[in-house]
Amino acid sequence: MKLTINRADLIRALGHGQSVVERRNTIPILSNVRLDAADGMLTLSATDMDLEMRESVAANVETDGSTTVPAHTFHDIVRKLPDDAQVELNLEPGGSMVTVTAGRSKFKLSCLPVADFPELGSGDMDVTFTSAANDLRELIDRTRFAMSNDETRYYLNGVYMHAADANGVAVLRAVATDGHRLAQFEMPLPDGAADMPGVIIPRKAVAEIRKLLEEAADSITIEISENKVRFAFDHIVMTSKLIDGTFPDYQKVIPQGNDKIVEVNPKLFTSAIDRVSTISNEKTRAVKLAINGSTMTLSAQSPDAGSATEDIEISNDNTELEIGFNSKYLLDITAQIGSDRCRMTLADSGGPTIIQDMDDTSSLYVLMPLRV
Repeated sequence: MKLTINRADLIRALGHGQSVVERRNTIPILSNVRLDAADGMLTLSATDMDLEMRESVAANVETDGSTTVPAHTFHDIVRKLPDDAQVELNLEPGGSMVTVTAGRSKFKLSCLPVADFPELGSGDMDVTFTSAANDLRELIDRTRFAMSNDETRYYLNGVYMHAADANGVAVLRAVATDGHRLAQFEMPLPDGAADMPGVIIPRKAVAEIRKLLEEAADSITIEISENKVRFAFDHIVMTSKLIDGTFPDYQKVIPQGNDKIVEVNPKLFTSAIDRVSTISNEKTRAVKLAINGSTMTLSAQSPDAGSATEDIEISNDNTELEIGFNSKYLLDITAQIGSDRCRMTLADSGGPTIIQDMDDTSSLYVLMPLRV
């Protein structure tokens, strides 16, 4: 294998790949990135056995070939080269060493056999459809903050995506919950997605595809099988295993009998929560909302820091209620409200509250209260 490639193209692809590779690996080959040179392209592949990133970039390929080199070391070398450098890669006879040359700099990297490199991305997928990049970006942003970090409830450690019916309209719905809060977002069901199974996309895959979407073209091809999901655009293909578990019946968590409605400006609400929570207990981060007529009083107190209160104007149906929430969870939700109108639908101080953007029915949030 012998080729020359522009440093800017190489560092971009390496940046995508090395983020998949774990810093500490008990299996040596998983610390490496695979390089395949052929037909004027260099294809870089990286995997952790659960997630695979594959990207092809243009290169001046003199001799076809394949090898694997340490991902993080290779990335660090290329990162420190001059921006306009031309990088030459040359696999030495015997295949145990790759020479990396740029200007007067020369590095030799040890190789591991390509035959040892696992392939995750192969195999047929059952369902294929295309989504606008902006839609997929919004789907992720509106839900991922509610994913769980509790490894004992592994089936909550991702975003659940499935085809659903919303008042007679076919939608693609994403849901995430950690047991304290729930985020739901839906968009029109793309053509070809009607038969997709309900899938739980793992946290790491959600994070990686979200980063890629910053550079994505107008549309993303999504392929799904019972145990894998694949995202493809331009010359990038990311394949991930799905979480092998059953997502809970989230619709049972969404309360149906809440009858107390409060409307508030989300920007004013967010600012007030942020200020008052400065005093809140670091462990619970509790903020109390006292609703009385056209006023909501937000308060927090801490044995060490003191107390804080702030009043904001609201619209409601003569509700009088006191309820407490974790301020961080509440801020995560209010940050998703894009308009100037936010609706809270409550039952009592002990029941879950629904929070919605009044000008955007595509999303819905549920938050469990705290005792304060």
